[in-house]
This record gives sequence, C-alpha cells and structure tokens, in this order.
Amino acid sequence: MRYSETGFNLEINLTRGSIEKVATDPDTAELYLGGQGSAAKILWDRVKSGTDPFSPDNLLIFSTGLLHGTPVPAANRTVVNTISPQTNLMSHSLFGGFFGPELKYAGYDKIIIRGKAPDLVYLYINNDKVEIRDATHLRGKGTTETGDLLKQELGDYKVQVAAIGLAGENRVFMASIDHNHASAARGVGVIMGDKRLKAIAVRGTKDIHVARPAELFEMTHQMRRKIGESDGCGDWMAVDEDDSFHHNHFAWGNARTRRKDFWSAELQERWTHLKYDHMDRQTGCFNCSKKCRNVINWPGKPRFAYKCFGKDTYHMAAFLELDFSFEILGLAQEYGVDSYSTPQVMAFALELLEAGILKDTDFPDMPADNRGRFFYLLEKIVRREGIGDILADGVSQAAIRIGNGAEAYDHNTTKKFEQLPIKLGKLNPAYFLMIATGEKMSITQIEGSFPQDPLPTREQREAFVNKWEAVPDEKFKQYFLNWEKRNEISDQATCDIVDWNEAMHYIDDSIGLCGFVSSFRGQFGGGVAYHMNNIPQIISLATGLDMSKEKLWKCFQRIRTMVRVVNVKRGLRRMHERPPEDHWAVRNEEFEQKLLDTYYQYKGWNKQGIPTRKTLERLDLEYVADELEELGILKTEDEFAPAQPVAEAATA
Repeated sequence: MRYSETGFNLEINLTRGSIEKVATDPDTAELYLGGQGSAAKILWDRVKSGTDPFSPDNLLIFSTGLLHGTPVPAANRTVVNTISPQTNLMSHSLFGGFFGPELKYAGYDKIIIRGKAPDLVYLYINNDKVEIRDATHLRGKGTTETGDLLKQELGDYKVQVAAIGLAGENRVFMASIDHNHASAARGVGVIMGDKRLKAIAVRGTKDIHVARPAELFEMTHQMRRKIGESDGCGDWMAVDEDDSFHHNHFAWGNARTRRKDFWSAELQERWTHLKYDHMDRQTGCFNCSKKCRNVINWPGKPRFAYKCFGKDTYHMAAFLELDFSFEILGLAQEYGVDSYSTPQVMAFALELLEAGILKDTDFPDMPADNRGRFFYLLEKIVRREGIGDILADGVSQAAIRIGNGAEAYDHNTTKKFEQLPIKLGKLNPAYFLMIATGEKMSITQIEGSFPQDPLPTREQREAFVNKWEAVPDEKFKQYFLNWEKRNEISDQATCDIVDWNEAMHYIDDSIGLCGFVSSFRGQFGGGVAYHMNNIPQIISLATGLDMSKEKLWKCFQRIRTMVRVVNVKRGLRRMHERPPEDHWAVRNEEFEQKLLDTYYQYKGWNKQGIPTRKTLERLDLEYVADELEELGILKTEDEFAPAQPVAEAATA
C-alpha cells in the first residue's frame, strides 16, 4: 500500500484528447518527495533541451505535495511547473487554497498536460471520472467568475477550480492561474492559455492512507494548535497595519525611487480604516488555523483578496495610495495577471514615454492621470492591443523589441524576470548569491530561514538565538551572534546560509507546506511550526519512509540539482547570474565574482555553474551526467575541486 500519496498521475494530451491514469514509481517519493521535486525530474526526462515553450511538447504540471491530504496542518500549496517563454527556463509557481488536497482526494498526485486543444476546453475530474470538456462559453470570463460558473454548471459547490483569465487566453507572459483568490504566477498562466486550457475543476472523495495514523494525528494536532496560537506562523502582513517597511524601503515607479519618509501614523490610521471598511472577511487555506487572506469588496469592482506585499505593488508603481490598489486589484485578478511583475511592466512603459523612447502615438487616447493610465495599460496588456502586445512579454523582452535605448530601463530583472522592487545600500552577500543563482525567480521563494540583517546589540542577538529552534545546526546561532554589519560575514557562513534558506523552500515545495509556517518564517526566530528538526519525523509517520535529517538534506540537494540541470540543459550559464545592477548602491565586481566562485565550488558546480559529474554521482544522478556529457555541456576538465560532500554542507 502507498502511504501519503495515491501512486497515480493523470496524463492529459490535449492534442489527441486522451486521458490516462498512470501508476508511478514508489521509489520517487524517497528520492524527490513530490511536488516540485518530482516535477523537475519529469521535465528533465521528458522535455528536450530545444523544446520551444510554446511547443505542444512542453509540459504543464500541477503537483500535489507529498503531505497533501494527510492530517498535517498547512500542507496545502499546489505546485505548477513548466518551461517559461519569458525566461526559457523552468518556471516554478505555487498557490494555496484547497486545490492540491482535493486533487489528492480524487486519486491523483499530479496532472501532466501536453499538447494543445483545438479550442478552449476545461478539464473535469471527479474521482475516476475525468473528461475534457468544451469551454468556449467561458471565453473572456474572469478567473473567479469562471470558477463560479463551473460550480453552477457542475451542480457542485465543493468543486475546486483553477482557472486563467483573459491574460492567459491571450498568452500574456505575466498571466497567472487563480484559485479562490490565490494565484500561481511567474510564467505558468501563459502556457495554460497556450494549451487552450481554460480551467481545471476537481472533486475528490477518496481516502488517503498514512503509515502511522495515531502517532501522526497526535503530533499534527499539537502542530495545528501551535500554528493557531503562535505569532511566528502565518502572514503577519494580513493583520499588521504598519507597512512602513515596504513603503519606505522598497522602490516606487519603475523600481527606481525611494520614499524613505513616506509612512506616517496618520497614513496608517487612514489606510487601516480603508481596509476594514471594505473587508468582507479573512479566509485561510485547507487545514490551517490561520487566516492570511483579506477579502476586499470595493464599490463597483470585482471582489478580490490579497496577502503579503500584493496589496502594495500597483499603488507604489503608480505613485498613488492604497485606494488605487483596491480599485484595480479586483479587475487585475479577474484578468489573471501577476500583481508583482505587471505593475513594474506598466511603470516601465510610462518611464519610456517620459524619456521619449516611446511616443504619445504609442498610447492613443491614454488618460493624462496616473490612475487612468494604469487602467488603460492593463486593458491593452491583457488584450495584447497596440503597445500592450509588446509589454505583455515582460520588461526584458519588451525592451529588446522596443530598442532605441529601452534596454537601459530594464534595470530590475534577473534571468529576464522582474524582481522585487527593493534598492538597498551595502550588499548582503547571502542575498547577492540567492538573487544571482536562485531559479525560483523571486527572492520570496528563496529567503526566509536566516534573518535579513543583524540585530544591533549582542544582547538582542543572544535573546534571538535562545528561542531559535528552527536551526538545523548550532553553527547558525554562532553566525548570527557574531554578525554585526550586513556586508561583513564570512564566505563559509554566507554559503551555509544560502543553502539552508534554499533547503527549506525546496522541501516545502516538494511536500506541500506553506512557507508562512515554515521556510519564510524561520528568519524571525522562535515560534515557526516546521523546520529541519521535525519535518523528517512527520514525513516518516505519514509515508512510512525511514526519513532522517541527513536523508532529507540529501533529498533537497538532489531536487535543487535537478532544477539546476533542467535549466543548464536550456542554456543557463554564469553570465545570467547577475542581480539587478542597482539593487545595492555599493557594489564590488571583484568581490562578487570571487564569492560566486566560492559558492559554485561549495555546491559542487563548475565555473559555469554546472553541477560536476562527481556531484551528480553522489546524488544518484549518473544518468544526468551522461546526458550532459553527450550534449557537450559537461566536461571533466571544467570541474572545481574539491566540492563539499553532499548532505554535509549546511548541517555538518
């Protein structure tokens, strides 16, 4: 009997209209866990290096996490992976809600989609009943609207729906996939639209078996209580009305202007009233005692929900206030666009207009005020009309298409993807490495276990580490105790910190845990629910696998390396690993390149950032090394030596 997973994937070929229920290898969970881990292996095995992202042979993979459907609280993050047309690399995205557990209850660990439908369709899954159905009546409908219509059509309001809006239908690169006001962004909605798949509707009523149910229930019952009671769990930004950090420290407009004294007590009071005067309720995700999503009902606009930094991006890009975000977010979410990258694209276009690179004739009938301009650009982008057809490809590719000096205004992207609009003074070495070498395209999907900055005094740092139960090794406490200035920390500490930060996200994204109870909250000290010291036991109780911290760390390294080689096979090299040039005011090219050398060696990669044969063999990936050598990508003489032993880098 398979525990904690169903043992079956759904294989959908939209070109042929075929549906297959395929048994999976039971060894995969021990090697790759689930979620992003096993999805990366599928992309390596089945998508050839030269495959165009818009080819029918590109895959779109919806993955449950290994712990979805078990009693483990906050295991609810669905993973979506594909090859992105914006970056030509593996795209990784997550969304919360109820979709992943519902898919597991229907009897499937993944939906693997290839091909293209001749016209718009949706996929209906009800346990063993799986159908590809006509969706032409849903053309142009919003994401939430589509979910509501399908629930009515199917006569079942417990159906969980993931859908694209107009942006996805028109292959906008910033298109998202939305489910219950939770969005999967970073390059996945465009591929769902390219495949002409409007939505997936899932209903499941089957049981999920766990290996040691009594012990698991007892442990997770305590975890659920801890999550509910702890200030160290959940998205504190849903309830904390002091948002001075983002507004005073992040950059406005086209990620360029700091307004260090913007926030005030008067503003906070006014915005707090604005929020609660228009908030319907706060909601949470499957099997979680936190309510992290604020649902806003703005007069005359579609109802929407937000969490984290998502409420700030539009008004900061437009140099306006919170009321503007509340006004535009409902429409933007129905259209299905990423709220992080889309406002940057709009601000980029307006900056080009101010610089004279774009002309008034490129924006016929555009309003004169910023509020009107952003609504105008949103409509143009989601419909790919006029200048919107160029902007819909994202900042980097739009800059290339526009030319005439536009490339100089593409200053906040890495690997052709828009980054958080934060501009700082002195460089944080760990953040340099995470942004440069990260392959999840957003620092929020990499950072989180180790604090961003040191605390001012030794006494404060001692108080912090005394309750820091999430550390996988006591050396991290020493790193933090001895850290006094952001830019002054040893290379060894820097590499270990990056490895730990990435480890937690890669594990969370493979077992399905929400980062707000795990990988993203460890940086704040005590109170986080999940960490490297208790996750192995939870996996063991759920799956029956003999999981230890050392084995789990090796799983992380295998998964991280698999993502790396998928992208290396598609052309990722050292020259692409550069944070935005103005991310920090003080830069030192020589130091940064030496640090990159050190990190590559630490990871067991060569000078181009390609995992060496020795590293691949230690991770049971000999066949990957063979293929990379056959392709002429990996050469023995390029190897760094010696590389750190696997499973010992950050936990030794």
